Amino acid sequence: MKNFETVLPEGYTAAKTVDAKNKRVIVRLSLAAAAVTALGIALAVLILRPTDFFENFSIVKYFAALLILLAYIVLHELTHGAAYKILTKQKLTFGFSLTVAFCGVPEIYVYRRTALITLLAPFAVFSLVFGGAALLLPDVWDKTYAAALLAIHAGGCVGDLYDALLFFFKYRAPDTLMNDTGPKQTIYVKSNKS
Repeated sequence: MKNFETVLPEGYTAAKTVDAKNKRVIVRLSLAAAAVTALGIALAVLILRPTDFFENFSIVKYFAALLILLAYIVLHELTHGAAYKILTKQKLTFGFSLTVAFCGVPEIYVYRRTALITLLAPFAVFSLVFGGAALLLPDVWDKTYAAALLAIHAGGCVGDLYDALLFFFKYRAPDTLMNDTGPKQTIYVKSNKS
């Protein structure tokens, strides 16, 4: 099966648009991301039970965590880009706004399978990286930092996971298409009229 179309085929209509620059969408995704992140951090603290925060606090670790977080944002989008590039070999668009960092392929329409792989690639890769670090690092505070990064990562994937859930539960037909401009994904389905 093909991974994408260069032109929207006849008989398709837009079924759903998720626009990360739309105020309602921003609020909903931000609230969901905050809830997921807070829950993840709370679970990490409950499970790992780090103690003596001020004795173990290090400005170096704090700035290292910030640098890792910034690098993660870039690497997250590059992972989307790598998946798109491998599957489509088409021109990518990257960007950053106040509400979203993004990668897209605005000039094509990708099939459901390609969309799912691309949407879930950063979640899979960085869940392993941060989860593995949280399990394998020897120091409880390093584990806690890694678990916090895992929680922030999960919260940061809320938009990708929402789109993936749409494909898993609502738009299940293999011939479903998605146009991804980066901040906006439009899902197209075959019209019943054709």
